[in-house]
Amino acid sequence: QVQLVESGGGLVQAGGSLNLSCALSGGTFSIHAIGWYRQAPGKERELVAIILSGGSLNYGDFVKGRFTISRDNAKNTVYLQMNSLKPEDTAIYYCNADFTDWTRLRRDYWGQGTQVTVSS
Repeated sequence: QVQLVESGGGLVQAGGSLNLSCALSGGTFSIHAIGWYRQAPGKERELVAIILSGGSLNYGDFVKGRFTISRDNAKNTVYLQMNSLKPEDTAIYYCNADFTDWTRLRRDYWGQGTQVTVSS
């Protein structure tokens, strides 16, 4: 069973840090892209950071050097280190993976989401 499991969300004060992780498991995958999106109440889901298969990194404009995405290929895990958090970073953070599985089926998977709350 394919699973995309996130962890690391929580409550932090403004200026603090959190590290999110997301692990893809349950088979053999060729990952085309894996990363993080977020959705705040009343707003659309937006890109936070993503790693493409060639190693390219894309960040949302609001990140401005505060977040760093990284990947452990052996573990099919992606991490998001978030520093200098602001109250406006409060949202549900979702992991997304675009991959081809062992049956050669291309899939787009979303995690269940993890809440990040930044207090002022």
